Amino acid sequence: MKPLWLALLVAASFSAELTAQQPSVRIAVLPFENTGSYGQDKEVFEAMELGLATMLASSLDRHPGVDVPDYGRQNEALKAAGSGPGRRVDAATAAQVGKQVGGRYVVTGSFADFYGKFRINARVVDAETGQILDVVSNDDPKLQDRAQLSVIVYRLGEAIVKAARLPPAPSADPPAIPTDAISDYSRGLLYETRGDRAKALDFYRRAVSAYPSYEEAQAAVRRLGGA
Repeated sequence: MKPLWLALLVAASFSAELTAQQPSVRIAVLPFENTGSYGQDKEVFEAMELGLATMLASSLDRHPGVDVPDYGRQNEALKAAGSGPGRRVDAATAAQVGKQVGGRYVVTGSFADFYGKFRINARVVDAETGQILDVVSNDDPKLQDRAQLSVIVYRLGEAIVKAARLPPAPSADPPAIPTDAISDYSRGLLYETRGDRAKALDFYRRAVSAYPSYEEAQAAVRRLGGA
């Protein structure tokens, strides 16, 4: 009979091998709708519609069994569907966008920030049927502070992976990204979407300055030729 530790090691190796053999599941994350937020500049909340979606997509993309669609292609699909930031995306539209980008699942939802109390609701939609599989949110009262935003998004990603019937990712500590860095990164996305590359680059650099390990902001600086 094998020792317990050896049996567990073999099982873990077998599970990892199966995960590696399975094709990746594509999950598209659409801009979140601001349903009423107070306590910060209006532009920050407008930017967060893009920032939250991009942060969540990055979190999901780190899962070995998940990939996310190209950002530009997804934006084109949103425009073709007559949607975009600031607009509520229903399940049918989410499924339409998901199909156009080759997604199996689509995440859409909303957020509200009431002077620092932050709530997110995300709907996980089956792109093939248009059905809502699950609605996940940060229900835990201990995880509703704006200062915990990067952890909130990380935990939301874990819940979405579960709703998509995927095995959990290897355990890791959630990133502790300062909210100022998240706001700057989100505003960079907003100005890049508006076509103001110089201002976008400035905000991306500010995000990196506030949090030097901010991979998404670093990639954005490189994308705009700032490094």
